[in-house]
Amino acid sequence: MSDLYKEPRSSDPYQETNDYNAPFSPPPVVPPTNSKAVASMVLGILSVVIPYIGLIIGIVGIILSSLSLKEINRHGEQGRGMAIAGLVCSIIGTLIYTLIIIFIVIVFIVAASSGDPDIFSDI
Repeated sequence: MSDLYKEPRSSDPYQETNDYNAPFSPPPVVPPTNSKAVASMVLGILSVVIPYIGLIIGIVGIILSSLSLKEINRHGEQGRGMAIAGLVCSIIGTLIYTLIIIFIVIVFIVAASSGDPDIFSDI
């Protein structure tokens, strides 16, 4: 009896339909997010936040983000924004800690060349 109230089927035998005679379209396939892009963004943020190891973490983040950008362009994956954010944060973290290390080295060179043997005794 329920067959009496259904609408007629399409005459096209190759068209997939559901119970309401509407054309069936599968959901769009979303490409996966590149895992190296996620890792580079995490390392980029950590390179800015974690002191003293930020230089090493930033260098690894720069390498991972450049690899992930190449993979994203080659395979059409998602995560380009995360890879760029990781690259920017890694560069900033690397520059910050490089400048801090250069400043500390300059302070020690100036202090050592001043000739006063007890220059660091007050610290």
